[in-house]
Amino acid sequence: MSKTVRVGKYNIGDLSHCFIIAEIGINHNGSIDLAKKLIKTAYDLGCDAVKFQKRTIDVVYTKHELEMERPNPFGNTNGDLKRALEFGFDEYKQIDDYAKRLGIMWFASCWDEASVDFIEQFDPPCHKISSASLTDDDLLLYVKSKGRPIFLATGMSTQSEIDHALEILGTDNLVLMHCTSTYPSDDKELNLNVIPSYISRYDCPIGYSGHEKGVLPSVLAASMGACAIERHITTDRTLWGSDHAASLEPEGLRRLVRDIRLLNTLKGDGVKKVYDSELPIIKKLRRKKTYNA
Repeated sequence: MSKTVRVGKYNIGDLSHCFIIAEIGINHNGSIDLAKKLIKTAYDLGCDAVKFQKRTIDVVYTKHELEMERPNPFGNTNGDLKRALEFGFDEYKQIDDYAKRLGIMWFASCWDEASVDFIEQFDPPCHKISSASLTDDDLLLYVKSKGRPIFLATGMSTQSEIDHALEILGTDNLVLMHCTSTYPSDDKELNLNVIPSYISRYDCPIGYSGHEKGVLPSVLAASMGACAIERHITTDRTLWGSDHAASLEPEGLRRLVRDIRLLNTLKGDGVKKVYDSELPIIKKLRRKKTYNA
């Protein structure tokens, strides 16, 4: 991997620091107070950024989809739910002010061009293109036109679809994220060996967007060369909503950040040596030394 992508103060692709994104998405359940609580949790536990999701409901969903019956805390239709979970300018202004006050970056995955323009008002450090949007050539071109770093998720996409998306976006200023788009994902479908495959195939930093229940796969992804890790977060995985079950609660997030930050120490420099701490053990346990190096 030769390229790096500058996001804020971080060079993504420099494996000395794995960029950790806490995805809030729609796990705020329509509450700005809950959104702020999740931002604070991510900041306190050492994440580098938080991410939201922005959609223009009447553009992303058809009239039929919005009118479908779907009992939920906000009404009886799918539209009632989608509109209730969509923050507007006032909420995002609070998010922007609060994140800046704490000193943590925030950005969003935008599902349509109007949403890109909306988020652009807040001068985001980067944009995210969701797996669902990977095949939307017009949206890819529109996001690229903003000239910001891009994270591209590759869930539910074929190799040829991914190659086509990269023909549009290029590999400059791009972080490609391996992903499986089920919530939560089955361990058998995580396929982490895609990460080194991507590293060999593409000239850009490779990351991992995980939807599994636990912590271990994301830590393994980082150990396999993923230089950015994204995970959904929640205060309680039993909360009402489609993404909470695939999210990390605060204790899980704490362990994720701790273990990823420990990886470089565990790996060491690769040079075999005898440590000073081993010398008294040699004296105590080694009966013979017939070879003198």
